Amino acid sequence: MVRAQMMGQTYMDAVITPHRSLSERGFIILIAVVTLANCCSAAVFVHMGAVFVPFFLGIDVMAVLVAFTISYRQARRVERVTITARDVVVTHETPNWSRVVWESPTAFTRVNVEREDEYTFGLRLALSGREVAVAQALSPRERGEFAKALEQAIWEARRERG
Repeated sequence: MVRAQMMGQTYMDAVITPHRSLSERGFIILIAVVTLANCCSAAVFVHMGAVFVPFFLGIDVMAVLVAFTISYRQARRVERVTITARDVVVTHETPNWSRVVWESPTAFTRVNVEREDEYTFGLRLALSGREVAVAQALSPRERGEFAKALEQAIWEARRERG
């Protein structure tokens, strides 16, 4: 961020975050329902004499917990696209680290868009045979809107350079 401010005007500083369809409260409700269902099933199986089934049902609840924990950890990863007159930078960030995955001069960076009808399926930045996919966390319609904004920002940044 400091580097972008030192180089002049920023034409785009977009932060793309993955969509989370289940809130924290919804997650707690889901786990409570899964646990209750497994406890009821375990009681039925123990009553029928299958004493080892509750252990497998406990493993089932743990697997759901682990899957959602991994999903929520992945959802904290964001993608930042910064465009200045000098360069285009794509950074992947989490609360603990930040890593630049793409950096190229604005004057030579191309935007490759794969469209079908009104939907955008692929969006890539390209330079000299190298490419990087951007905005993969967005829906096809949102990706199309982002592609237009990205192309506009690069065009305005090139215009400043003359």
